[in-house]
Amino acid sequence: MEFISNVKQGRNFINYAHRGASEYAPENTMLSFMLGETMGANGIETDVHQTKDGALVLFHDDNLKRVTGVNGFVYDYTLAELKNMLVTVNGLSDKICTLDEFLSVFASKKIHLAIELKQANIEKQVIDTLKKYGVQNKTVITSFEYDFLLNVINYAPDFKTGYLTTDTSDEILNRLKKDGFYEICPHADCVDESFIKKAHGLGLNVRAWGVKNVDVMKRAYDVGVDGMTVNFPDKLVDYIASKISTY
Repeated sequence: MEFISNVKQGRNFINYAHRGASEYAPENTMLSFMLGETMGANGIETDVHQTKDGALVLFHDDNLKRVTGVNGFVYDYTLAELKNMLVTVNGLSDKICTLDEFLSVFASKKIHLAIELKQANIEKQVIDTLKKYGVQNKTVITSFEYDFLLNVINYAPDFKTGYLTTDTSDEILNRLKKDGFYEICPHADCVDESFIKKAHGLGLNVRAWGVKNVDVMKRAYDVGVDGMTVNFPDKLVDYIASKISTY
């Protein structure tokens, strides 16, 4: 994929807008995703749940309350019911969107996708939807649930998989290599140059999560991760640009 090598990001690095530009706009909404792209992110990360009537929607929490004010679980509501709710932050609001709605806009763009599975037994439906839009080559499917990802590998070995974890042991690296994973996604506080060297030695990509502030962002980039998810992709773009200008 030629668009990976973007000089604005440096060293084939992927700056994933985490739930979109979620520091500034309602997370996991089209407004947030589009803002992340506008800010210069060359990747978008999002989360997938299934509704009561089987639709795939982009939402992080199991419970709706934190961002919509409605106390209930995503899977307890139909898509039509969820569409009547608003996700709000910083005085901005947008509707919950479906995976189809997201892909209808972003599948054709030169931007990487990280799709996190948040619910059991949706692997096949998610993969089939991604295949419908032809985004296999620019998508990594991730989860904190190892078994979800083994299901992905078994059903669609052509898809890249990334394991979200705080475990940076040699054992987990070797297990990921053996099971055919593409990427390990450790918490940003867990990564250092030694870990990244080990992962790369096994052919594993390293993408950091849990980047809670700019200082953590800078340290993760400087130790050599291949990408990270950030709520503020504009700040990461600016930092990378400052590093490139000193070369």
